[in-house]
Amino acid sequence: MPQQSLPELLAPAGNWDALRAAVANGADAVYFGVEAFNARLRAENFQIKDLPELMSWLHRRGVKGFLTLNVLVFPSELTQAAELLLAADAAGVDALIVQDVGLAWLARQLTPRLALHGSTQMSITSAAGVAMAADLGCERVVLARELTLKDLQRLQQQLAQRELAMPLEVFVHGALCVAYSGQCLTSEALGQRSANRGECAQACRLPYQLIVDGEERDLGEQRYLLSPQDLAAWPLLPELAQAGVASLKIEGRLKDATYVAAVTDAYRQGLDRLQGHADAEDPQQLRRHLELSFSRGLGTGWLEGVNHRKLVHGRWSKKRGPWLGRLERIEQGGWLVFARLSALKAGDGVVLEVHQDDPLLPPREVGGRVMAMESRPKGRTAVRLGPGSIDLRGLAPGSPCWLTSDPQLESRFLRMAAQETAETRQPLHFKVSGRLDQPLQIQLAQVPGLQGGPWQVSSEQPLQSATGAGLDRERLEQQLGRLGGTPWRLEALELDLPAGLFLPVTQLNALRRDLVDQLAQAVPAPEPASVASTSSAPALLESLLAETPGDALAALDANRAEPPQLSVLVRDLAQLEALLDQPVHRVIADLEQPSQLREAVKLGRGRWPGGIWLAGARITRPDESWSLEPLLRAEPDGYLVRNADQLERLTPLAPCQGDFSLNVANPLTARWLLDRWGLERVTASYDLALDQLLALVRQCPPGRVEITLHQHMPMFHMEHCLFCAFLSEGHDHTDCGRPCESHQVLLRDRSGAEHPLRADLGCRNTLFNGRAQTAAEAIPQFLAAGVQHLRLELLQDSAADTRRRVALYGQALCGAISGREVWQREQLQSQLGVTRGTLAERRSG
Repeated sequence: MPQQSLPELLAPAGNWDALRAAVANGADAVYFGVEAFNARLRAENFQIKDLPELMSWLHRRGVKGFLTLNVLVFPSELTQAAELLLAADAAGVDALIVQDVGLAWLARQLTPRLALHGSTQMSITSAAGVAMAADLGCERVVLARELTLKDLQRLQQQLAQRELAMPLEVFVHGALCVAYSGQCLTSEALGQRSANRGECAQACRLPYQLIVDGEERDLGEQRYLLSPQDLAAWPLLPELAQAGVASLKIEGRLKDATYVAAVTDAYRQGLDRLQGHADAEDPQQLRRHLELSFSRGLGTGWLEGVNHRKLVHGRWSKKRGPWLGRLERIEQGGWLVFARLSALKAGDGVVLEVHQDDPLLPPREVGGRVMAMESRPKGRTAVRLGPGSIDLRGLAPGSPCWLTSDPQLESRFLRMAAQETAETRQPLHFKVSGRLDQPLQIQLAQVPGLQGGPWQVSSEQPLQSATGAGLDRERLEQQLGRLGGTPWRLEALELDLPAGLFLPVTQLNALRRDLVDQLAQAVPAPEPASVASTSSAPALLESLLAETPGDALAALDANRAEPPQLSVLVRDLAQLEALLDQPVHRVIADLEQPSQLREAVKLGRGRWPGGIWLAGARITRPDESWSLEPLLRAEPDGYLVRNADQLERLTPLAPCQGDFSLNVANPLTARWLLDRWGLERVTASYDLALDQLLALVRQCPPGRVEITLHQHMPMFHMEHCLFCAFLSEGHDHTDCGRPCESHQVLLRDRSGAEHPLRADLGCRNTLFNGRAQTAAEAIPQFLAAGVQHLRLELLQDSAADTRRRVALYGQALCGAISGREVWQREQLQSQLGVTRGTLAERRSG
């Protein structure tokens, strides 16, 4: 495979040690964050002031550096974000990895020379998603990790049909999120720690109990029902290269330098193998390295296709190394007997698990170093652990065992991480000229990265007639090319020199040294001027957000004079029928069964002033354009759109409103979506606290932002199907038997809360927060800010609950009761209860 067809290898760098380890072990590029606006706030990260030094260090070694700005940006932070864009531009950052639509748009206005990469947090799963990123100015997109190799091939074909050439980046190694990145609201719902703000609390790694039709389901050792195995696409490098993937991304900005070194080296060797290099290590040995560097179990994720039972085994969620087997028996003296353990040796670390009956408690661990090993009959191996006494209570035949540490290998990883990387020597093009009895001249017309030139040196002695070998090309290249210890190398030599001339070697060496001294004193070439300086960022933002004051105030006053309009999102036909005679403005039907869409529209046509609208799925994959057809055939009054495919396909046909999944967290995002797609309005992001939400409303055109007053927060939105994984023997929708259609499933967490699980028409699962969230107490503030459109979202509400809830919020909106009274009544009348949720006041940062 030719060099130019190899994908870029992109490694993580959470700190300087990890960055150096990545470069030393073969990364073509690294990605990193600074102290703000990155999705790994728990990483050590760099400081903004470090950017010039960091980028200079990378570029001197021929490596690119990408800065992650892959979070949502709140209204009060836009100026700070703009200043960071300018700092990245001035430091020579090669690209920004962005999630926020408004931030991408701002970067195009403020720093147009900075390349943009659409983050996996953008939930890009289709050609329409790639095209939207291109509209925003992205030059590369990081695809959702849920796509398969077949999806990648199909996507490439669809992009070719659009004549859209967009480099694609794919994650190949590291932790897998069970939810679509950018669509996970679990940390926000349960602890006000938004994953879209770099504060993921990793609730997917906790144990859950499966409740099926009201009964606890015994799953044995399976308790980590939402924790995927780690991704390891090392065996699929040929297929990924064949699919035309431009960049292979390793996850791990929270990992240490030894992890980065080991994993980067393994994938570098894998890419080298594609070029026929025979000195790469044995694949099985490399896999062992990957498992010991960090592993929750390794698999190829979604790349080889959907296999729900394989993706999430449910047995553990912590770091584990290579699987050793199960304990067969315990002998006197503390000897643990296993089947053959050929890979184990004295000094290695192992861990075993003690079974725990309570599915919501993690198993107790028993671990230690291998102090002694003995053979037993029938190929068995006995192991004694230490140092000191190890508590073996609770261990029983069948207890699982893993290798967690190999000191020899760890020492090797440390050496790999500590390697130095020499600077890349820049090429020089010498022009050598001279005549008999005249000085020899060496000239450099231009040197990339340096200001000035041409640089020229002349010999002190004149050229003489040679009595032996003269100054031919070989001799000049030999002497002038001795540039070791300098940042330069001789790339080309242009000669204007007659044959048969001579100059002493000392003169040639002196010429070379003089030229290098001149270059050392040369001033680096200035970077092209930015569009704006840091000091001008606030003024530029003000102009971008400006609106005709008179028109805006008039519209705001008009809105305040009109009563607020209440929309209700229903999830079954019974809820819709319960609203037929209710004084709501609009009903939005979000139904799991496409066959019910026409009936919903028929029932609701003409019933409400704002009409009957339909909502589609949150995700559309490259082979799922069919999922839009039932929406089109139903011919509703409008659509609640949730992704790029729906924006592209539905906005030309009927009025549309953007839903929360478009992640509108600031006015720049709102305005781009409203203007680009002609949306009636947008739904505010569920990541916003009350003060941030009010700021968004005030900075957007009046009446164009809708706020959700009541909902069960959709926490995990997953390609992974728990119905298939734990209620069937199948591996995907083709052989699962559709248990989602016959069973009601809840997941019970460690606090005892039970969260409903639903499947959509694409078999994607959503886990909803079992406790509803209300913003009723903020209604006066919303109305004072000019909010005109509010929404209630139902979940498992009965017809009676539906009517009662709508009446209650209706009374609050017209001022008959207070928002606090709504909350108090809901606590009393709802078995699930409600919470004030994420709309409580909190700091904007």
